[in-house]
Amino acid sequence: MSENKRKSNNTIQALWVGIGSLSSFGVAIISSAILSRYFDKVEYGTYKQIIYVYTSLLLVFNAGLPRVFAYFLPRYSLAQGKVIVTKISSFLFLNGLIFSIFLYFFSGVIASVLNNPELSTGLKYFSPIPMLLLPTLGIEGIFSTYKKTIYIAIYNTLSRIVMLLCIALPVILFKGTYINAIYGWIVSSFIILVMAYFIKGIPFKNVKSEKSDLSVKEILGYSMPLVGASIAGILYRSANQFYISRFFGPKVFAEFSNGFIEIPFVHMITGAASTVLMPVFAKMHHEKSDKSQIINLWRSTLHKSAILIYPMVIFFLFYATEIVTIVYSEAYAVSAKYFTAVMVINFFNIIVMAPLLLAMGEAKFYAQLHYGLAIATWVSQYVVYLLFNSPLAIVITFVAVAICGTFVSLTYCSKKLDVRFLDLFPLGRFLMVALHSLLSLSLVHFLLGKVMPDAHDILFLALTGICYLVILLLTAKIFKINYKEIVLPLLKRSK
Repeated sequence: MSENKRKSNNTIQALWVGIGSLSSFGVAIISSAILSRYFDKVEYGTYKQIIYVYTSLLLVFNAGLPRVFAYFLPRYSLAQGKVIVTKISSFLFLNGLIFSIFLYFFSGVIASVLNNPELSTGLKYFSPIPMLLLPTLGIEGIFSTYKKTIYIAIYNTLSRIVMLLCIALPVILFKGTYINAIYGWIVSSFIILVMAYFIKGIPFKNVKSEKSDLSVKEILGYSMPLVGASIAGILYRSANQFYISRFFGPKVFAEFSNGFIEIPFVHMITGAASTVLMPVFAKMHHEKSDKSQIINLWRSTLHKSAILIYPMVIFFLFYATEIVTIVYSEAYAVSAKYFTAVMVINFFNIIVMAPLLLAMGEAKFYAQLHYGLAIATWVSQYVVYLLFNSPLAIVITFVAVAICGTFVSLTYCSKKLDVRFLDLFPLGRFLMVALHSLLSLSLVHFLLGKVMPDAHDILFLALTGICYLVILLLTAKIFKINYKEIVLPLLKRSK
């Protein structure tokens, strides 16, 4: 396969992964928008705390196993891969069972730590869900390995729609509480488990199983360092939630939760890039490919990501308050300050380090990095809390530590690959893309503000978005930005 065809294929694979991520994000936003309007802030805050506890502990109990698929499957035949998928899925079910038991019996302890007694009851009702959902993990790694990422998009879209209907409808139709929403989680989790069972078998249809020499010891040897990284990652990412939940209560936590989110498409793009690149890098490293191939693929992916993400980040920074108010209602206008703060990370988290580090076998450094970030975050945020007693100051501290972590990772990778730092972080190009976006949006905002100063927020944002896109495309050549290299492969493949 030629270099251009290979890049085009990677772009298409990333597109399907991205569509799946976008559908997941979209459904999550719709669900939050609905529940924000039907629950008061205390009840909604408790519901969000349950999700926070689940997502935090999930990284521990999945034991790094979902990432094993993308690392090992490229090294084995399809017949052997069938056995590997079955084996790892069995481990995930066992871990899910242990997770469910842990949540049930330690719900009171968790509620005490987060200073919300109601949380104990909610976690007990929620406890069956991990047993049902953990076996569904790993679909991204399987289908990205076999270049069938369209199934990731199908699965993520269908599963999130099922979850939205099961969670939101009881609340809307019967004016239910957050407990009714949890009942919907349980029902949807069972349906999703059945879906995942059939989806995981698609690449191996009519394939006779063949025993592989991949041992449990090898699997755990790769995944256990990731568990350490996951634990550190939990500590790192949960500091915000812990301090705000414990010291400021469920009402402020609800406002924080509706603001501390990634904007649409950012996770879609970075997650898609990570999912597609991991098996590609793993195979290149295993076959001892020329490192220039890895660097070229990395730079190409990074450049495309910046071209797609930066214009969106700047748009959402401009209109953070209007967007948050439209989605969550006027009651959550205060959430815009958290939304604005966390968006700054998006200028740097286009750099997805995990695929490159893990493909090079640097799981130990990956874990050490997260431990360092965790310690820095917890200590600095506690100091900031004592000094300023402000939830926003806590969030800003997290953003600063996250940016520092990105630069530490880049410095380490540049030394391992023996390349210049700026070869992995093309600062000049990033600044050019950001400047182009800022000037284009400023022009549109000024002109539309003059023409229709009293327009409704939804209408104004819609027209601004359309005009902004047109100006970006018309002036891209002036700034030497090529949108065609991203769009044309997608159009050719669709034809």
